[in-house]
Amino acid sequence: MASHNELGKWGEDLAVELLLKAGYAIAERNWRLGSYEIDIIAIKDEFVVFVEVKTRSNIDEDPFDAIDRRKISHMAASANAYIQHTDQHRVPRFDVIGVRGTPEAEYAVEHIPDAFWPSLKSYR
Repeated sequence: MASHNELGKWGEDLAVELLLKAGYAIAERNWRLGSYEIDIIAIKDEFVVFVEVKTRSNIDEDPFDAIDRRKISHMAASANAYIQHTDQHRVPRFDVIGVRGTPEAEYAVEHIPDAFWPSLKSYR
């Protein structure tokens, strides 16, 4: 596995640990359907939570900078595919978890619940 993939998996492992400690149930990890992909799908209360995890090895680099309009649009489309595919009836929510650092050095994990609302499209 490439080092960036190992770093990403480590970041996702930390994210899962954080979510479990906060009372979330993990429904899926690295869920895929065609071109759709979601890092973590969790359940908490009435929510199905779609979680994007961004990991950066540099402690000074902001992982949340990678959450742009294109990423949000892809997450929304992926969440929609998951909901349709699983007939999910919980309220969707989008969280982001950022990890800075490496397993060998200092690191920090930050969770932003309900990080964004994707744009809704009208289909008239």
